Amino acid sequence: MKLQQAFEIVRGDVAAFVGAGGKTSLLVGLGYELAESGWRVLATTTTALSVEQLDLFPCAMPAYAGAQSISGALNEHQFVLLYDEIRQGQVYGPALEWMPTLLDTVDSDALLVKADTSAGLPFKAPRDNEPRIPLETSLVVPVASLNALGKPLDEDHIYNPEPMIEKYGFAAGSPVKSPWLAQVLRDDELGLKGAPPRARVVAFLNQTPARGYKRGRARMIARLALQSKRIDAVALGSVRAAEPVYETQRRAGAIVLAGSRSALLPWGKGKTIIAHITEQFIRSRIAPIYAVTGACASEVKAALKPLGIKTVHNRRRKPGEMLSSLQAGLRAMPDHIAAALVALGDQPRIQPKVIYQILSAYASGAGDLLIPSYQMRRGYPILIGRRYWPEILKLPQTGSLREVIHAHDDRIGTVIVDTDSVLHDVNTPEGYRQERIRAGLKDRP
Repeated sequence: MKLQQAFEIVRGDVAAFVGAGGKTSLLVGLGYELAESGWRVLATTTTALSVEQLDLFPCAMPAYAGAQSISGALNEHQFVLLYDEIRQGQVYGPALEWMPTLLDTVDSDALLVKADTSAGLPFKAPRDNEPRIPLETSLVVPVASLNALGKPLDEDHIYNPEPMIEKYGFAAGSPVKSPWLAQVLRDDELGLKGAPPRARVVAFLNQTPARGYKRGRARMIARLALQSKRIDAVALGSVRAAEPVYETQRRAGAIVLAGSRSALLPWGKGKTIIAHITEQFIRSRIAPIYAVTGACASEVKAALKPLGIKTVHNRRRKPGEMLSSLQAGLRAMPDHIAAALVALGDQPRIQPKVIYQILSAYASGAGDLLIPSYQMRRGYPILIGRRYWPEILKLPQTGSLREVIHAHDDRIGTVIVDTDSVLHDVNTPEGYRQERIRAGLKDRP
């Protein structure tokens, strides 16, 4: 996956890179990506670069050269670094107050800003005057390197470790652990310090290997970091790789449509179908999970109470209709949830491995409208990214989810699965009997 896709960069963005372990390389890599796509990209720093790093850019020029000269350089080079002065081997950027003037006078598509320093170390806590993030920033990218894991928590290996030690009680000099990276990244006074309230935040875990144990550690760090609602996503990758992002972890919730009475049929040892289905999402570590009820709301609520599942009652639901229940579930989802897995409450053989396949495809950049397919037949659960929710919510009561799906047919990602559980439900007595047989249960409960 390219950096542009992982960070969801749009024209007009001001992206500030903070933290440690690859900020400059990340900025440069993204700049070249955007330039190759035809964008006109400006870069600068609110701290400093070394003189040697000027060679990383196709063009570097003084910020006071004037809007016309800067625009001409963009026309020629696509990617231009602006600086204020060079002294004692360091390249210093213009003052923060100059940013609005730059944005108003130069016709660039994006501005990339190195807004922090870390002395080449892989992990950091900010000092009092750090980071220096422009108020105009629309995207903040906190960076940390997995190379910090196992390094001693001291000044020689970690930039400014004292605030971490004081706040969290990390043992000075002891090896850095995975949860420590997550705690610092998601901390409002450390990894998120200075991020403008309206800016998106997408963290980047650099030096993540393509496979193996440390890839799993990176995934765990990402999930722990996402406990902060302030962080929108965490990208895992290695900035020097041809495809620098291996996956991007985002929050996904689940909506289980439990409006029909078949959701209350027995399944397994003293459980209902709806309880069994929601257990599969719990095992898959999906949160939040909402069950949308209809005519049998009190019974469904009672069945799910031991599991701590939230229910949303849909008074508008009519027999055989699911759109209004889906709309009710989407309205209940918290603002920080990026996508919803929509499952049927009468589809009892749903499996965690299918949920995992869909979420893995989502994290790997396969899209945000994902449908499982078994032998070329589409089924459920469907993953629907937030960008499609407004269209779904605007559909009339006579409408159908299929209308939105067909309208974005070119964006649908198909997740091939090896189980027909995504196809079958129990909305008829015969369907219920067949599903029990397929599941290896007794013919009669």
